[in-house]
Amino acid sequence: MDEKTEELRSIFVEITDEETVTERQEESRGSLAKDGDARERLGEVVAEMRDRYEFDTDCTDDEFVEIVEGFYAGMSDSALADELGISRRELFRARLDLHLLRERDTDAPFDLSELRNLLVDELSTSEMAERLDVAASTVRRYRHVVESQNESRRASDRYRSEFEDALGITDRERLTSDIKEDGLEDATAGTETNVSF
Repeated sequence: MDEKTEELRSIFVEITDEETVTERQEESRGSLAKDGDARERLGEVVAEMRDRYEFDTDCTDDEFVEIVEGFYAGMSDSALADELGISRRELFRARLDLHLLRERDTDAPFDLSELRNLLVDELSTSEMAERLDVAASTVRRYRHVVESQNESRRASDRYRSEFEDALGITDRERLTSDIKEDGLEDATAGTETNVSF
C-alpha cells in the first residue's frame, strides 16, 4: 500500500469507526433465479397482462409461460406450436398477445405507417387491403402486429422487461443478442461468399 492509500485508509477508519474499508458484494437483482421462481413470476406477469388486455387466443396461463420461455430460448414459432399442440397461427397471435415480437414480424410488403394511418381512419379490412394492394389476410396479420406494438409502446415495453427480469436476462445479454442478429448481417452485406481457394 502506498503512502496516499494508507493515509486515505486511516481517515476512513477514523471517520467511520470501521476496521474494514470494503463491503461485501451482494447478488445482483434477478440473477441466478431458480426455475420455479422464474416460472411463478412469468405467470404473474401473464395474469396481469390478461387482466389489462383482451387476449386474442384461448391459451392457458401455463401455455403463455411456455411461449415466453420458448421465445427467449430462441425457439421458432413452428417448434413452439408443435410443443404446445396448437397451430402456428394461434402461436403467432398468442406471442403478440404477450408483446413478444420478432424483428421479421414487421417485414410487411408495405410501409407499416400506412397501415397505422388507415387504422386511425377506421377503414374496413377489405378497404385497407385495396388501398395497400395486398390480400385481406395480410392486412389482418399486420394489423395484429401494429396493435401489439402500440400496446407495448403505451406500456413502455414494461411487460417484455418484466419477462426478461424474471428470466434473469441482463441488458448486456440483450445487447449481445441484438448484435448477433443485426451486426453480422450488416457487416457481411454485399460480400462475396462463394470463394474457392
